[in-house]
Amino acid sequence: MPTICVYCASSSNIPDRYLDLAAAVGAGIAARGWQLVSGGGSVSMMGAVARAVRAAGGHTIGVIPRALVELEVADHDADELIITDDMRARKGLMDERADAFLALPGGIGTLEELMEVWTARCLGMHDKPVVGLDPWGDFALLREQVRHWEQQGFVGAAAVAELSWTTEVEQALDLIAAELATAVHQPGSRGGM
Repeated sequence: MPTICVYCASSSNIPDRYLDLAAAVGAGIAARGWQLVSGGGSVSMMGAVARAVRAAGGHTIGVIPRALVELEVADHDADELIITDDMRARKGLMDERADAFLALPGGIGTLEELMEVWTARCLGMHDKPVVGLDPWGDFALLREQVRHWEQQGFVGAAAVAELSWTTEVEQALDLIAAELATAVHQPGSRGGM
């Protein structure tokens, strides 16, 4: 059973449409019989995606650093809640448990996580799908910056192509499914990074 790592906002200062997006992603993950691994918080988009997975009968894994248990209000309803010593351990466990990565709109933490798994894929450190779901153009400036880097020769076209973009939930999940079906990495093998 594939496990999808979702990166998204933990901020409570965002419009409700982002919470609705996270809930739609969670429902879609569970509908496909997939599991979720996330940052282990119960607030904002992070909480919405996990609650939606569970509401649809899916399994959730939350990974949260001890220092953020209260700040991000740990998701004690998670099927598995793993408390780590620090952020590096959190990201390592999320990467290890994931068969694919899906980035929703978020802040600098989401951006940092997306860039790390995208870079690792470009370097051949894993072959797991990396998809960005961007219905409202929140990543538009990032994508423009990457195009600039490509034009200047800092980033190659092959590296740019390692991250797929879409604006629709089902298309994002379809991209993940298609790549999982053809990848060398076998879902559930946990050997990616």
